[in-house]
Amino acid sequence: MQGMTTHFKPSKALKVKKEAGENAPALSDDELVAMSVRELNQHLRGLTKEDVVRLKQRRRTLKNRGYAASCRIKRVTQKEELERQKQELQQEVDKLARENASMRLELDALRAKYEALQCFARTVTRPPNAHGKAAATTSVITIVKSANHNSPSPAPFTAPS
Repeated sequence: MQGMTTHFKPSKALKVKKEAGENAPALSDDELVAMSVRELNQHLRGLTKEDVVRLKQRRRTLKNRGYAASCRIKRVTQKEELERQKQELQQEVDKLARENASMRLELDALRAKYEALQCFARTVTRPPNAHGKAAATTSVITIVKSANHNSPSPAPFTAPS
């Protein structure tokens, strides 16, 4: 990766110089990683095969460290992003669960009201009896009339129908 730099101890430049031999110009780890292959090959001219192999291996090791570091950073960043998304989704699930519970309560209340209305409707309208006449409905008014009929009252109670 061009431009990727890693920060190492300054003593590593001496190690690179030792690996490449005393005749080679000293290359720091950062320089070794940052240079292109063409630049590296120019620096390697005149070195022994052993020194070239050691220097290239050192460069490969440093590059791999850089790649590993960037992968760790990427993995941590992705993990944080996924945790943030998970938290948002959990909040959404909680919100929907609360809305669902509220709607269930409202639905239960509406069912109870519906059943009460059905029950009331059954008591108000009865099907015709076997003789074709409408069944007599017992209401609060007739109960009150019969209660007043048994007790001495100045005038019988009549309610408009």
